[in-house]
Amino acid sequence: MAETIQIRKIAGYVGQEVTIQGWLYAKTGKGKLQFLQIRDGSGLVQGVMFKPNLPLEVFEAGKRLSRESSIIVTGTVKAEPRAKGIPQGYELDVTDLQIAQIAEEFPITPKEHGIDFLMENRHLWLRSKKQWAILRVRATAMRAMRQWLDDHGYLEMSTPIFTPAAGEGTTTLFEVDYFGDSVYLAQTGQLYNEANIFSFGRVYCFGPTFRAEKSKTRRHMTEFWMLEPETAYQDLDGLMEMEEQFISAVVQECVAQCRDELEILERDISVLEKITPPFPRVSYDEAVAKLAEIRAATTDPEAKALLDIEWGSDFGSQHETELTKLYDKPIFIYGFPTVCKAFYMEPWPGRPEVCKSVDLLAPEGYGEITGGSERISDPALLLERVHQDNLPEEAFKWYIDLRRYGSVPHSGFGLGVERTVAWICGIHHVRETNPFPRTLGRVYP
Repeated sequence: MAETIQIRKIAGYVGQEVTIQGWLYAKTGKGKLQFLQIRDGSGLVQGVMFKPNLPLEVFEAGKRLSRESSIIVTGTVKAEPRAKGIPQGYELDVTDLQIAQIAEEFPITPKEHGIDFLMENRHLWLRSKKQWAILRVRATAMRAMRQWLDDHGYLEMSTPIFTPAAGEGTTTLFEVDYFGDSVYLAQTGQLYNEANIFSFGRVYCFGPTFRAEKSKTRRHMTEFWMLEPETAYQDLDGLMEMEEQFISAVVQECVAQCRDELEILERDISVLEKITPPFPRVSYDEAVAKLAEIRAATTDPEAKALLDIEWGSDFGSQHETELTKLYDKPIFIYGFPTVCKAFYMEPWPGRPEVCKSVDLLAPEGYGEITGGSERISDPALLLERVHQDNLPEEAFKWYIDLRRYGSVPHSGFGLGVERTVAWICGIHHVRETNPFPRTLGRVYP
């Protein structure tokens, strides 16, 4: 009896008869030959049906198949250098075919479809080769993130989705009725992880976060996944060293494990292979000066207007894009003005108008993929910042308590999974990096 295998492992079965449980991705052929493109979630292989070698009813069953019909195919694995499957170089000489279901006419065809139609049919669009490739890269990246952190002494902790107060500013909160009280969907798990480090030293949380931003840019979603490591006894310099090692390891794991997927996406893998430590470090002050130079050299009035920035303002997408054009690796921008960052960030020594913050900008215009800082460790200063930002002191009493019982310098960052995967895959919009994205105005399917 033929062994049932995943297509991903087909290279180990050359010359053997195997069974694949999957779906028909495409079909061509005429006369005595039919070519079935079979997918099973792990890969894609061509099954060759030659009429003289098959029972008539099996060959005729192959002719009846429609796209996305569910099928169980048995055949002998052959090495074929010209085969374009995933992995490449193998095909299946079909000896038997069982039909689980003949699919109805599939609504997504090889012709061009508008993005609204594709998003409305996201549950079906997931089956396309490109979307399959993106989401496999996502899964590999998430697995690599956990693996690196686990290997470096970090413990994964679960943090709440319902929170009593803002973590990243009050203007982007989703308010929820909680048995008559108002609570909010979590913008971050960071504050809770700061409590966790005093028990475990090194921790991370990994899950969905929510921002009620009325933004329709290619970089934003209202619900996205965020990875947030937090480390006791780590200053800003240590944070940047940790980040560049971590990001490089994740990218190189995706290159090693997802070469087929990246080739489907036509990603220039040589660009990703350059992502190794160290990363350039540019202060906010230096970045503003560089932008002024770029703006002065720009003759296009519209571009010049977009590049305008005053000291104290956060960077927009155009500023980030121009800065990353100067380098072929991700770059750290550190030392942002306190006024444009969150309340919990440690002030710069001798410059209270600047905080020990850092953003990591990905090359090629993908913008900020991580944002982090050294955290305030003095309880009196933290309470002062809570008051300055008009935050409810009662809601942050527990957070301030952390600084009263064994406070230490500590730091951490948040990484947006969707932006990071968009950069690794080289795709334009973050919505394709989430199986079921939530964007402004879209919560279906």
